[in-house]
Amino acid sequence: MLVYGDVEHAVTVGAKQTAIESTLSEIHSMPPGITRHGALVTAFVDTSELVQGLIDAEFQELGADTLSPVHRNGMDGLSFLACAIDRSWRSGFRESSLSREFLEKLHSFDPSRMIHAKQAEGYAFYALYPENYLEAARASGLGADTQVIGIRSIGAGLSALVAAAIGAPPPFTLRPTGHPFRREVKVDPDLARQLTGRDRSFAIVDEGPGLSGSSFGAVADWLEEAGVPRHRIHFFPSHEGSLGPQASPRHRERWNRAPRHVRTMDDLLLGGSPPHDLAVWVEDLVGPLDGPLEDLSGGGWRRHHYRDEARWPPSNLQQERRKFLARTKGASWLVKFAGLGETGPRKLRMARQLHEAGFAPDVAGWRHGFLVQRWHEDARGLDQISIDRDQLIEQVGAYLGFRARHCPSGGQPGASLDDLRHMALYNAQQALGDDAGAFLDWSLPPPDALEGKIRRVWSDNRMHAWEWLVSGDRLIKADALDHSAAHDLVGHQDIAWDIAGAIVELDLSRPEAARLCAIVERESGYPVYPDLLAFLLPCYCAFHMGAHLMAAGALGGGEESRLRRAADRYGQLLQRHESLGLEHRP
Repeated sequence: MLVYGDVEHAVTVGAKQTAIESTLSEIHSMPPGITRHGALVTAFVDTSELVQGLIDAEFQELGADTLSPVHRNGMDGLSFLACAIDRSWRSGFRESSLSREFLEKLHSFDPSRMIHAKQAEGYAFYALYPENYLEAARASGLGADTQVIGIRSIGAGLSALVAAAIGAPPPFTLRPTGHPFRREVKVDPDLARQLTGRDRSFAIVDEGPGLSGSSFGAVADWLEEAGVPRHRIHFFPSHEGSLGPQASPRHRERWNRAPRHVRTMDDLLLGGSPPHDLAVWVEDLVGPLDGPLEDLSGGGWRRHHYRDEARWPPSNLQQERRKFLARTKGASWLVKFAGLGETGPRKLRMARQLHEAGFAPDVAGWRHGFLVQRWHEDARGLDQISIDRDQLIEQVGAYLGFRARHCPSGGQPGASLDDLRHMALYNAQQALGDDAGAFLDWSLPPPDALEGKIRRVWSDNRMHAWEWLVSGDRLIKADALDHSAAHDLVGHQDIAWDIAGAIVELDLSRPEAARLCAIVERESGYPVYPDLLAFLLPCYCAFHMGAHLMAAGALGGGEESRLRRAADRYGQLLQRHESLGLEHRP
């Protein structure tokens, strides 16, 4: 199934340099505390993307990784920032000094150069904290003579943190390439001899491993082939699990025996010392808590909104953001991971904007990756409570119209119509058979004539009935910030994508769909094109069919059954896509 996609965007080096300097200038006026520390991490995340983009561009030109001036200056700069984060963290956020040499390294790069920066998935989606790697390195027992090797993309920055914590020199980074399950590395031969010619330990640093662990495996294979004994190879992953089902026997056997050094978000932020405790950060926003944070991750939130487990909606447990429930006197708050770097403050601004317009829960604030919003304990979703259909269409239309008018994508990426069409054909063929794929290919027109009609916005991408909470005489849109910036291929789309979602998820009849389009046009001031909507409807169904089937394949038990039932529904709708939302449903 085609479901996932990497978030990559083209940017000039100068734009990145300006953003990093802007963040650092704000730090100077901030008082000591977690907010200042978070800003330092934001600069680090931005610098990691810059360095990754520069080194990857050079890799494409040379065909191999080599320790060039760009590579060396980039990793030196990241190391200065990593040391600053380490000092801030260990001092309880009292120290934040940054070496002046960092700016020299930052400005050593040509500002006019264009690079392709990749968003680090761990920082954005999976509550991977830079500080995890500082603590894992400190506990590893490795010394300053260790050669640290980062795996790009995210491993560039993570390796600098490992090196900083153990006092090792700035790392070298590699870009494994080739088939996702059979990665290989290409390294300048002279550099390979220089790196592996000494009797020392090696630390390989990355997030993951994923389905195969082949990126970790490729670097370890290269070291062993260069004569490095296996017992000197250490791994720094982001989780304690084993390699995925696509791992080779050789990689699996080595992984199971090798020293692995891991600290998770739970180790780092739950129940730690007060400066580093997530509950303390939340209390800073909402006041003293009545008790410990309650973990709502992995579908746990459903226990609070459904009396009967049989009515639970499906959930891709592995993809859900970490979230907790915090209770204070007279109020409950959802504490949800929203992302490190600049993405967190951006979502905070959007959350406040949607609340002030009357569409979303109140917002208490943001602390180092986590957004704190009001939790409506007594509200129930539209999958449990029916409301007047006219009221439903009016409020959903007003919400989508507001997003279309006030939430432009700002250049953030989204799948092209060609990409969506390819995904729909592929998923239909894989799940429903060759005939279904061929019919969709025949009936879904080439998108060339539609491209000029797209106006990308920060689309909701999550219009499911249980996401709409009924509170008195109004609807509250939950989970309204993340899904067009998620780890999938859809991304930011025209508001017609959300209209397609509303038609499918809220079971709108043809008159209701037409009225919804009219309201969105009225509220947004922009047209809703019927031919674009007709194109996106089957794409929407094909994407969610594929996403639910992939999640079902990774899970078991009752969750798998819920996911497969949902996938079946999307598949049935896809098979009759030409009438989606157009016939009257009694």
